[in-house]
This record gives sequence, structure tokens and C-alpha cells, in this order.
Amino acid sequence: MPNYQPWYHGTITRSKAEDLLSKAARDGSFLIRGSESIQGAYALCVLYQNCVYTYRILPNEDKKLSVQASDGVPIRFFSMLPELVEAYYSPNMGLITHLQYPVQREVEVDDEPESNNLPPQLPPRNFAANDVKDSDPKSSEQACKSLSDTYLMRLQHMDLSTVPEEHQMAIQEYFRTSICLDAEQVQYGNPNLPGLKKLTLAICKNLNSEITRILPALEVFHRSFDQQLSPGIGQFPKHFSGDSGQSVTLRLEKLTKLLYSIEDKAKSSMFESVGQEGGHRKSLIPLVTFEVKQESLGISTKMFLKVDVESGKLYLKKSRDGPEDKFFVHNKILQLVKSQKMHAKLNIVAETEKEKILRKEFVFEDTKKREGFCQLLQQMKNKHSEKPEPDMITVFVGTWNMGNAGPPHKIDSWFQCKGQGKTQDDTADHIPHDFYVIGTQEDPLGEREWADTVKGVLRKITNISFKQVAIHTLWNIRIVVLAKPEHENRISHVFSDSVKTGIANTLGNKGAVGVSFMFNGTSFGFVNSHLTSGSEKKLRRNQNYINILRFLNLGDKKLNPFDITHQFTHLFWLGDLNYRVEFPSTEAEYIVTKIKQQQYQELLCKDQLNMERNEGKVFLHFDEEEITFAPTYRFERDTREKYAYTKAKATGTKYNLPSWCDRVLRKSYPLVHVVCQAYGCTNDIMTSDHSPLFASFEVGVAVVQFVSKQDPNSAPQGGIQIMNCVATLSTKSKTKFFIEYHSSCLEKTVKTLEGENTEQTNGSIKVWFGNQVELTPIISDPEYLLDQHILICVKSTDCDESYGEGCIALRAAQFCYTEFQITLTHHGEKTGTLTGGIQIKTSEGKPTEKLYDFIKVERDDTVTSKGKGGDANKCSLTQTLDISNPSYMGVSFRSGNVIDKGWSYSMPPKNLPIAGQGGKDKKGYDVGTRSPTAKPLNPTGEDEKGSEMFDNPLYGAMGKSRGKDQEHQQKDHLTPPDPFFAISKPADGDLDRPPLPTPRNRSFTCSETRPQPPAPITSYPSTHKKPVVPSRSEGGMAPNRPPLPSKSRPGVPEPQNPRDYRDNSELPNKHRPPARPVQAQAHKDPHPEVPKIGRSVK
Repeated sequence: MPNYQPWYHGTITRSKAEDLLSKAARDGSFLIRGSESIQGAYALCVLYQNCVYTYRILPNEDKKLSVQASDGVPIRFFSMLPELVEAYYSPNMGLITHLQYPVQREVEVDDEPESNNLPPQLPPRNFAANDVKDSDPKSSEQACKSLSDTYLMRLQHMDLSTVPEEHQMAIQEYFRTSICLDAEQVQYGNPNLPGLKKLTLAICKNLNSEITRILPALEVFHRSFDQQLSPGIGQFPKHFSGDSGQSVTLRLEKLTKLLYSIEDKAKSSMFESVGQEGGHRKSLIPLVTFEVKQESLGISTKMFLKVDVESGKLYLKKSRDGPEDKFFVHNKILQLVKSQKMHAKLNIVAETEKEKILRKEFVFEDTKKREGFCQLLQQMKNKHSEKPEPDMITVFVGTWNMGNAGPPHKIDSWFQCKGQGKTQDDTADHIPHDFYVIGTQEDPLGEREWADTVKGVLRKITNISFKQVAIHTLWNIRIVVLAKPEHENRISHVFSDSVKTGIANTLGNKGAVGVSFMFNGTSFGFVNSHLTSGSEKKLRRNQNYINILRFLNLGDKKLNPFDITHQFTHLFWLGDLNYRVEFPSTEAEYIVTKIKQQQYQELLCKDQLNMERNEGKVFLHFDEEEITFAPTYRFERDTREKYAYTKAKATGTKYNLPSWCDRVLRKSYPLVHVVCQAYGCTNDIMTSDHSPLFASFEVGVAVVQFVSKQDPNSAPQGGIQIMNCVATLSTKSKTKFFIEYHSSCLEKTVKTLEGENTEQTNGSIKVWFGNQVELTPIISDPEYLLDQHILICVKSTDCDESYGEGCIALRAAQFCYTEFQITLTHHGEKTGTLTGGIQIKTSEGKPTEKLYDFIKVERDDTVTSKGKGGDANKCSLTQTLDISNPSYMGVSFRSGNVIDKGWSYSMPPKNLPIAGQGGKDKKGYDVGTRSPTAKPLNPTGEDEKGSEMFDNPLYGAMGKSRGKDQEHQQKDHLTPPDPFFAISKPADGDLDRPPLPTPRNRSFTCSETRPQPPAPITSYPSTHKKPVVPSRSEGGMAPNRPPLPSKSRPGVPEPQNPRDYRDNSELPNKHRPPARPVQAQAHKDPHPEVPKIGRSVK
């Protein structure tokens, strides 16, 4: 808008517009905002009878504006918005009611710049081209004279003693005459600035000839490093020497790039000469020996485990210097099972030469040693894997507010995850991450200087020369992404962008920079933000977050309806978020005392970010690893022993209480593997008043260059069916809605027909979208399809704007029809829910083992066997239950009180066959309940092998030896009668009760482990169901796990053929946990044929 209008609200969100109109509460109240779906268009929002009607204002080719009003009303065109608004004050113009009361826009208070964090000085702007164009020649001449005088005056105050006299005269002459000519050229649309070009050529005359003289020598030197000559480089000399009048800046840029390229190739050559290949040493990870204890017949024996990652062997020795005759080769080590109760205990499941399965139990010195051992063995499995593409990578994420000071000489600890909090063991020091993502704020260095610094540190630690994927800077906010050289060809679709959120959203002293890319078939997004400072500016920080969500332009352009929280498989948000601990300033010493005592919980309860997340105001459905380190701000520089929480200012003393300003959060698609291995801060980097923060993640990735195992001509066509969708939207808009389905696995975007609206008593709208929608995937192989996700967008028919987005994981329907419930969000706010059912048909196929299936977590029961240790067939009383994304320190993941993860599924037991496979019996380990792949693992490669370990409840039972209770449970499960698509029947006639979802497994994105209360034991009989057998574990049992022996439950009668209903939707009413207050059933549905959906997993 060229001029300020009270009814024009700019780029406010649709929900914000509805709130403002609701507060106005008068028919005919209106406002205009920018359209969210069409660039350059507007949305006219009108309130009538407590409903908001939205009309699009579209520009035509001549930039004339028109309103999409009711049919039959002639279309009128207007040159300006004020003219359009004035016309629609009249009745009978096609709107629901004529415009009457403009809703005033809210005045936003801008931040005051901090005295110690001034933005870079902007160049002078004495005139604007538009102003000159619209003014008369006389005023234009005055502006030019003012501009000329300004620069001549500045020149007089500069030291010109080192500048040659001829150059001084040339510059003075330009400011006297030529600058006015250049201004006229800009005024008339010519950006070439001929006067400036002439001056540059005159000053750089000697430089130009020198460039022409030295380029051939540099080009020959550059080509000498190439094994194969590039045709393009051979044309360099002719190109440069042909036209000496070419832009000097362009020639210098090419010269600079050539020098940088020579430097990089020389470094690579040096690495090769000292025994490295492509930046990798032949022996990258040194041998590591762990001292452990092994119990046998109640006697504890000291042993030593020596890990040789490069040769792929694990040695078992009785003394540190003993013989190395006993070892396991990498392909014979089948699984590592970590105990949750004893944090230092680990079971190694391996195959012997006689093809017998052994389970050896070891206790390490401490938890860190156990985690270091697991990481080394996982690295070994990955290094010697025969897979052409990785299915798991590691990502380092670091953030540091550098305080406008350069880094110290040694910053290794940051990249090795050493310091306070959840840190890595020394044995993992030399294990490189696949990606390093480093975000800095108040960074005084140049881009190349900082990138070279980081690369140098990583080269020293890992002996790898990492490749730069992207670097992006907004003022002093910067993000750098580095990757292993071996991943260079797996990375594509790299995008970067920035958003300013400083004063008036125009200055870049605050804001965000972001980078996104595809790694094979998995999308990654990284956002580094520096939000508004000040303890009292919490709401301003919230608004910064919303603005970044809305305007950061990353990722696939086809996903424009979705903000960045839905566009990426994995999104990591890092930076100085500046949220503070909300205590009175008088409590400063109390806070410091609590920090010294390492009692952080009371302080974290008052952490502004935690409180705002709990209320759903920011970072909805994001996860953050538990904070176990001291606040990272505000320290006295050059020490980490003292917090400087006071600052003297002209207005008085300002308090900056110690706070966790620096954070790393993440959000991933449902049912994908992601585990946080480290989260903490350094102790030894003290040049800033902030400590650097580090986080390390283990992330599952999909393969994009997928080649199906099936003959494409004979493989059956796959299918995805989504049915019975019901959306509940928190809106007062009077419009119709439809659903869009997006996914890279689909042939095209699919839209549904208009839904049927029903207004609810609470002011929301419930929309039914018909019976079913059929989607056609491009590949039907289960190994590809089960890694995919469907993005859902509920849109309005009038403005084509999104009213909520969500995501469905196809893995949830791996075995049969599955009901889902997802939270719909838009621009970071919850806008409603969507429920429905999904079923998929895949071709025949057996998913392969994933690398992240190699390590499992068990929760031990208090009763253990007295059998011999190491015999998997005898020590079988230890009950296991995988927990979702456990922390590697043995503490279950916590993220404040944030419980709502945005999705839930009524998932069946994992021993059902994969959809479309005809119910074939699968043999081998059944680890389906412990991995997002739900893959039946057969480590021996032969179905009849390994039978000795299948009686062990840790790994479940084979299909042929399934117990009666398990067979009964499988028969009773909801299975569609149709071999392709069918809707399952509700359980036991209780139509109004949503089925209870199964416990989520350890590798899922949802990272909270909420203990489920055991169902009460009752003595009254049931004709169809038996009472639930109580478990001593905190969560639900795996579906195919045998019951605990009766001696482990003293005083409790053992019912016949007990069934655990916690993993089944058929839970008896009297045993069902009570509904949460927020899930209390509303009034009776007017559409009883729509099945109810599973409750949200808490």
C-alpha cells in the first residue's frame, strides 16, 4: 500500500484477522489483508452474523483490482484499493453485506536497538528514484546538487595521502558531475551507471593489464592439479585477454575464484601425499578397548572388549594384553540390546561359527562408556555395510552467539560434544558426523574466514576435508552446512533464505537464516534465528517466530500451502532464541545458587520457552532434549565461573538473569527414526558472554534412487486409500472446504470434493469429506512406500487458502487398515483436527534391515532368571519394552510438559502380515514392535536357524510357535475382509469409543514415554473378554510377548489364556482408562456412520 489506510492490515494471518473482526462484533465490520495463496492479491474479510466472509481481490494484467463476489453481479475494476473500498460501502455489490465499519490495524511497538549490539551502518540514502521521478526538474536538480555536495564534503575529511593525484582528481570529478548523470540514468530505468564504470576503468587501468598478464600463468597452474582437463577452463585465457574493457569487478571475481580453486586443489593434493584419499585417512578411527564385567554363575569376571572399526572385528579378551583369538566379525554381531534399568548394562546378540545364537551380557564402567561402545559398533556396521545407500546418518547441530568477538584458538570441544549436559564419551571423539550444521549470531568474521576455521577444526578432529553444502548470512547471523565428501552426489535441491525481524521488520540485526536440501529421498531443513532480546519482550519473540515461519522461503516450491514445519522430513531450529528465566530481578543470587547446586528443574519450570510451548504459542509439536546443563547466558567473558547478570545503562541498571537463551529444537514427520545422542554446552570456550551449544542426532533416511525388486510389468499396482475423513476447524469463516493430498510418492496432487459443514456449539465447524479417496503411488514396493508420508492441507473454496495442514505416515498402515487423528496447524498455530482411516496396498516384498534396528532398548522387570548368563534360551524372564527415542544416558526423554505430538494412530500388533502380501508367515526375529520399519529380522539367513533364541521374550516368538493367547489376539484384530481395501468394523459394538493406540516404539519421532496405568483387576465375569493381566512394566507389553510367570505376581490369580488389551483396540469398557477432560465426548454426531478415531497418544 503506497499510503497508510486504517483498514489495511498487511500480511497478518487469517486467524488474526478473524480475531480482530470477532472483537469488533458488528455486522459490516471489515478489513483487508494480503492473500496467503496468491502473490499480489488481497483478501477482503467481512463480518456478518458472527461469521467471517472472505472475498479475493485479484489484479488483472493491467494491475486493475476486482472483487470475486457473488455470481450475477457485474465485475467492476478499480485502480487503487481505497477506490474499491469506497465503492463497496454501497449495498447490493455482491457481498454478504455492504462495508460499514473498518477495523483499525494494531500499532506495533518497535524494539529499541541495544547499545552494545548496533547493526552495521547503512549507506546514505539522500534520495529515492521514485521521488525524483515524480518531482519536477527543478527539485531533481536540487537533489543531485545535494548528493554531489555531500560526497565532496566527505572526501575532504578523508586521508588521501596514499592515493595517487590522478586518482584523486578522477574521484572528485565523478562526484562533481558524473554522479548526477548516473542518478538520471537510474531515474529513467538504466542501472548501468556509465559514469561509475568510466571511473573504475580509469583507476584500474594498470590492474586490468596486470590481470591479463597473470591469468595465463595461474590457469596453467590450476590445470596442473586436474587429472582430467576441463574444456571450460581452457578458454579462460582467450576470454580474459580478448576484451580488456570488460568489467574489472567481473574479472577480479573470476580471478579470486580461480585462486580459491587452486588453494582447495593444492590442499587435496597435500592430503593424498600424506596417506589420505579424498580427505580420508586409511585408518580413520583408532582401536578402542573397553573394560567390562561379565557375570557367570553369580561370579563377576573382568573382561576387555576391543573394537577395531576399520577391520570390522570385536575382540573378547580376558586381559588387556591377552591373545586376540576370540572375536566376532561385524556381520555376525546381530544386535545390541541396552538395559534401561541398569544404565551401564548391554547385551550383545551374536551368531557363532556353528550358526548358534549367543547372547552375552556385559556391564561397562559407566553409561557414557556403554554409549561410546554402541556408537563404535554402529559405525563399524555402517562402514562395512553392503548397501549402496545409507539408511541412517548422524547430524551435528551447533549454535553460538559469538558476542562480536573472534573465536579462541581451540574450539574442538564444541564439535566433539564435550562439556556439560548430555555429552559423548572420549571413545567417540574420532567418529565423524555425516553433517555439521553451525549457526552463529553476532558473528564478526567473514563468510570464508569462518567456514575455513570450522573446516580446519573438523579436519584436525576427523582427518576429513568436509565439503561446504551451503552458507548464508544476514548481517551477523550465519548458518554453515558441511557434509562428508562421500555424500556430495546424494545432496540436491539446496536452498537458502533469510528473514529480517529487527526494528520494523526491516533491519537484519535480528531475524533468521535457513538452509534446506534433499539427502537422497529425505528432506532436511535448518533454521538459525536470533530473536528479540529482553526478558520483558516474550510476546515479541513469539511474533518473530511466526514471521520466520511465514516468510522463510525454503524447500519444494510445490509445497507452498505448507509452512516450513511441514515441508521437511526433519526440521532443526537452532539459535539464540533469547527466551529468559522468568524470575524477579531480586532473585538473581537465588538463581545463581541453584545453578551451582545443579538444581535446574525449578528454573526450567520458569523458562519462558517451556511455558510458551506448553501453552501451544510457539514451536508447536517440536521436541527438545532434556536440559541437564547450566544456563548458557550471561557469563563474564574469559570465565565460566561467574554470571554477569547486571548491566549499567543510562536509564538505570538492567538485569539479564542467567537463562537458557541458546537452544536446539527439532520437528520430524511421524514414525521416522530420530534419536538425540548429545545435548549440552562447552566449558572451555569463553570469548563470548554465551557458551556454544551442541546437539548430536541419529537420523533415519530414505533412498530416492529406488529400484524395485519386482518386475514392473508383473508387479501389482499399489494403492493408498484414505477414508472417512472428518475435520474439526476452529474458524468463523463462512465457506466450503476441500482437502489436498501432496507427496513425492504420488503421481500428482489429489483434491477431494467439497465437504459437508456442520456448525458446532463451541463455535468450530465440523466438515465431512465423503467416504474415500484413492491415491496412486509411483512405486508399490513396500520398502519404498512405507518410508513415505502424505501431506494434507484443508483449504477453502473461496480463497484457496489453507485452514490447516498435517502429515500421515504410510508406515502406520503397514499391516492393515489404521485409523488416525492428526492436529491441523497453520503458521504455527493449532487450527483444528482431522480424523480418518488409511489403508495401503503394496506389492510382494520384504523390507530389509535398517541400520538403526541394530541397537534396541529394553526395560527390565525386577524378576530375572537364575539361569546361566549368556544362554539366550534359559535366561528368558527379563521383560522388554522398547521406549520411544530414549536418551542415551538412560533417562527417558522429556520435553517440559509438552504432550501433544500432533498425531496418533490406532496401530495393530506388529505380527500381522504386510498389506498386500497375502498373509504369508514370516519367520525370524519379530522386532516389529521395536523399530519404525517393523522388520522381521532373520540374522542367520535361514528360516530354520536360530530357533534357540526365539523362546526368549526379548525377541518374541516365531510364527509357528505363537501361543494361544497371541493367536486369539490376532484373530480378534480388526482385519479388512477385502483383500485390497475394506473398512474394518468397530470393536465389540462400542461405536462411540475410539480404539486405544498401541505404545509407540523406540524409533518413532514422538519422544515421550508416558507410563500407562495398569488396568484394574476385577472379578466379575465377561462372556467375550477376559480381564487384563497387569504388568509390572510401566508401559504396554509387546503384542507377542508371553505373560509373566505367576510367581512374579504374588497374590494375583492367573487367569486362563490372558490377553493384553493395551495393544489392541478391543479394550473392555470397564477396563478402559478414563477419558481425559479435554477429550470428553461432545454432543451426539449427526453422522453416526463415521467411525470414531483413536485418542491422541499422550
